Amino acid sequence: MIINTYDDTALHEAFGIDMSDIEGLGVGAGWGRVAPGRSSDSHQHDETEFFVIVAGRGEFIVDGRRHPAAPGTVALFEPFESHVLENTGDTDVVFLTQYWRDPSRALASAGNAERTAFGERPVFVFSTPPTPNGDLHLGHLSGPYLGADAYVRHQRMNGTRAWHLTGSDDYQSYVVGAARAEDREPAETAAHYSAEIARTLALMDIVPDQFTVTDDDPSYRPGLQDFFSRVVSSGTVRVTETDALFDAESGQYLYEVDVKGGCPACGSGTSGNICEECGEPNTVTDLVDPASARSAATPRSAPVARWSLPLHTFREQIAEHHRLGRVPARLRELSDRLFRRPSLDIPVSHPSDWGVPPAEQDVTGQVIWVWPEMSYGFLHGIQSLGARLGEQWRAAEPQQDWKVVHFFGYDNSFYHSVLYPALYRLAHPGWKPDIDYHVNEFYLLEGSKFSTSRRHAIWGKEILGPDSVDAVRYFLAATRPEGRRTNFQRAAYETTLDETLIGTWQGWLNDLGTRIGKRYEGRAPDAGTWTPEHSAFLARLGARLAAVTGSLGSEGFSLNQAAAELDGIVTDTLRFSRQEAVLAETAGWESEARTAIALELAAARLLAHAAAPVMPRFAARLAEALGLPEPAVWPRTVELVPPENEIRLADAVFFRPTAAAPRRVHTGPQLVPWLTSLVGAALQLPADAVASDSNLSQLGTSSLQAVTLQYQILEALDVDVTVEELLGSTDINGLAALIEERADEAAVTALTEEGAR
Repeated sequence: MIINTYDDTALHEAFGIDMSDIEGLGVGAGWGRVAPGRSSDSHQHDETEFFVIVAGRGEFIVDGRRHPAAPGTVALFEPFESHVLENTGDTDVVFLTQYWRDPSRALASAGNAERTAFGERPVFVFSTPPTPNGDLHLGHLSGPYLGADAYVRHQRMNGTRAWHLTGSDDYQSYVVGAARAEDREPAETAAHYSAEIARTLALMDIVPDQFTVTDDDPSYRPGLQDFFSRVVSSGTVRVTETDALFDAESGQYLYEVDVKGGCPACGSGTSGNICEECGEPNTVTDLVDPASARSAATPRSAPVARWSLPLHTFREQIAEHHRLGRVPARLRELSDRLFRRPSLDIPVSHPSDWGVPPAEQDVTGQVIWVWPEMSYGFLHGIQSLGARLGEQWRAAEPQQDWKVVHFFGYDNSFYHSVLYPALYRLAHPGWKPDIDYHVNEFYLLEGSKFSTSRRHAIWGKEILGPDSVDAVRYFLAATRPEGRRTNFQRAAYETTLDETLIGTWQGWLNDLGTRIGKRYEGRAPDAGTWTPEHSAFLARLGARLAAVTGSLGSEGFSLNQAAAELDGIVTDTLRFSRQEAVLAETAGWESEARTAIALELAAARLLAHAAAPVMPRFAARLAEALGLPEPAVWPRTVELVPPENEIRLADAVFFRPTAAAPRRVHTGPQLVPWLTSLVGAALQLPADAVASDSNLSQLGTSSLQAVTLQYQILEALDVDVTVEELLGSTDINGLAALIEERADEAAVTALTEEGAR
């Protein structure tokens, strides 16, 4: 016999509350206490666990939903079910808990779609608002935008109330840089490119449910100012005078696009405020060898008063937030790295005339920094969406049942997963945002980063059309950078289109249609006699369904895996078809042959449904060719095509080869005289001392001089040549050819004609 009595003197801290152990019961057991105003940490584990409330009153919070907890309440939690016990009364909540491991139950729970479903909660899926300083290329599209679109499509097929939200990030300093290069106002540049971005997304079959154009929304500015005032009223964000960098000639304040240098954390070359390589922020003054984009002079340092956030004081709050939702290890590692710093004071306003100024007048001539601004922008997007849907969603009153899902690139990780949760804690202290994060790495183009400024890109409008969009979506899904950098190669795309999608997928479907036309007059046959191979193939299709369901689900979302499973459905079916073909027309085996064809059609039906989130046009056309409606509900099992459905696969065209494009003809390095003159001026050398067959290192070019040349080339032609390329072994002739290859042809012509005059 074992008797154990609750003893508050035996309690110790665990999971954010007080716990003690009960030994000898054969399973894990213990007493727990939650003090008034406290709650347990959100957590999940592989054990099954139940609670018995003994005293006090509170609430269980499970996936954003609240359930009463009072004396006599028993609650059982399946493995991996996140749970919190919160004390809502004025006396201690005392409970008994027991927990045990059951491997079969844990495995079943891990793959249970009902456990990961969001129920009636609204799910807001955000792709990072793009900066309207240019159009979207495949590097952009492969990451947040395709990811968020496929995620929402899959959730909706499962009955979830999910919406895709994004917009244009109008007040970025990069918009100012683009406007300066284009000789127009920032508002004009932002409006132009936000419209182009929306059109490119539509070509990709991505039509967000909410697309906020921040500079064009009259309610955005006052809403942002109210949010910032809430942050300020917390008393944590204060005006602080610290050093900043200024251009030595013009006196212009330098941040983001207007300054470059070495990252103080990893040493890589970076712009101001964030390092794309390591993900860590900088304060600009800590850049190594900073260089201004506005002049060749070394920037000067001077104090300036700005609103500042002592982010280093939020270590515990951010760790608590990261235990609530889906937070990849990559983000948790970044957070841990950041909070090792003894201090991390982040300016949240900057001197500028482009953006939204704080309502507070403590400092003038400043705007709310666009990255903290975005934290409000997400809430504003929810409010705007709600206004159209008739929902009472308010940015000033975020609700606990909101489920937020973010898709973004790793270079935005600091903002999304560290800075924004801190700002939400200050602006809305009663809200504990439940956020899932999905992060992608850089997508390379032929081995180098996609770059708008260097014209090293394949633009969405170049490759997307009604006949290509699904092939592009499939290839990007298969190769997008999940967990590691990956590489887009045009030749690999064409091979996938020609050999996989046309040669294999379409070839199988056309052949299946031909066989059905020949043997069954173009109608789906009913299954007849089943063999062990038939039932094994059905089980294999079921495994593919389970795998693709998991790869598109909220916990294990991976378009790489989803694309692989879609192709796996086809390759499995082709293998099965070849095995069955030897008896397909043999007398005496007609019943078994009907079953084999019925199973191939079941595979095609499964492919149509499973491909819908990734390749919606293909899915709809395939379903139509099978005599089925457009897929709208995610399959729970593998189903046969109804007998006698008309099958129109034989002549169906799902994918088309890429039409040959005219090659751009380059007439040679026309820019040699211009570049030679530019180098001579930067190095203060006479014109005849700069030979075009010399490289810059041979001419004694320093790193700072190379940075100066880099910015002058960027300013003149909107081409970004790296410092490494400038100081490499390539001579001036070669550099001129390289620049000309990346530059807009009209810009090169204009520059050379101007030089001739």
